[in-house]
Amino acid sequence: MLRRLLALASAALVVIGLAGCGNTDSWVQSTAAHGWSAQYADAANSSYTSTGGASALRLKWSRSVKGELGAGAALGDGSYLAANGQTAGGCSLMVWENDNNGRQRWCTRMVLGGGFASPLFDQFDNLFIGQPGMMQSYPPTQWIRWRQNVIGMPTTARFLGAGQLLVVTHLGQVLVFDSHGGDVSGAPLDLVEGLDPTDSARGLTDCAQGMPQCPVAAPPAYATATRMIVVSLWLPGAKASTLVGLQYHPGQTPLLTREWTSDAIAAGVLAAPVASADGTTVYITGRDRKLWALKTSDGKPKWSVPLDFLPQTPPSVSPDGLIVVGGGPNTHLVALKDAGNQAQVAWRRDDVTPLSTSSQAGGVAYTVAANAPTGLSLLAFDPADGHTLNSYPLPQADGFPVGVSVGLDRRVVVATSAGQLYSFDPA
Repeated sequence: MLRRLLALASAALVVIGLAGCGNTDSWVQSTAAHGWSAQYADAANSSYTSTGGASALRLKWSRSVKGELGAGAALGDGSYLAANGQTAGGCSLMVWENDNNGRQRWCTRMVLGGGFASPLFDQFDNLFIGQPGMMQSYPPTQWIRWRQNVIGMPTTARFLGAGQLLVVTHLGQVLVFDSHGGDVSGAPLDLVEGLDPTDSARGLTDCAQGMPQCPVAAPPAYATATRMIVVSLWLPGAKASTLVGLQYHPGQTPLLTREWTSDAIAAGVLAAPVASADGTTVYITGRDRKLWALKTSDGKPKWSVPLDFLPQTPPSVSPDGLIVVGGGPNTHLVALKDAGNQAQVAWRRDDVTPLSTSSQAGGVAYTVAANAPTGLSLLAFDPADGHTLNSYPLPQADGFPVGVSVGLDRRVVVATSAGQLYSFDPA
């Protein structure tokens, strides 16, 4: 009898132990860093962070990658900054300490040609970046965690949740990776037929300007709430670029399905698409000098707003639907409010020429503006009404701006095409 009671008690303890030891894998699954994890901040390409930006800044340090930059800096949860340089010799992928005057932590040489893609940080400071024909991941040191062959040059990678990594190459191959081990989940999806797996550099020179020989010239937008992926695609022989909607089905087969193709923007699209916070809308700059809003469910237009200029960069979008139109030469600083079936102009400043996508950080936004006759400055402005909060010259800045990144520590990093990085601290 005593032996039976002890056995029953032991079994009960096992059941209790199992009940109390649930699956704890989630804490080790990679997610995007909570800083400015990659170009355009997040998987939606929103160029928005909930971190409250500082209106008063001071230039702390500036450095050059000794080459060119085609994308902004990625900022991790801690102090690390990563840049994908295109350099004549030496290192190209670099990781620096943003809080230590840009001191280099490590660097490595990569195959060049993919400077339009930025690195991506996860919350553990692991790095994800591609080179022509390959996707790879680095730990907080320069030794490679994993590498996998792909067809084309990976655009900036995005996290889908549960440790899954979305990669779309410039030749239209779509893959989902396990971010820890690098194994491919499900079957890759090809948006372009007849890809040559031995020619991953084909058309790369067209990517920086979104030209026809580069089918996918910008990172996809992932709408987390609806699990829709929107990709800009210029098919070989087509007159203009279109948008494609893919549905992500986690844990199912097939993992990705092609839901729609939209050629509603007859003149084609330019720069990256941007997903709304609720996942129902994607915003895109049309080559017809309009900003468009399309439904992510079917790609049909919701509205379009004529602009008297052509932005070269994507808009930034806050969770409450404030859209700051993208920048470029001969542009103006304009904000719109998404009112559902139409957009309303919230404010407009014709005295400012924004050259970069505006980065929204709570009650402060930043862009790089052109100063007569040739200078560049970091402009801090109030996104509510557009009025200037502060302006900071970028000493000896050259080229054009490729991104403004805002860290968890409220540091602001500006990158230029000439390979310069400027890091500002809250004053």
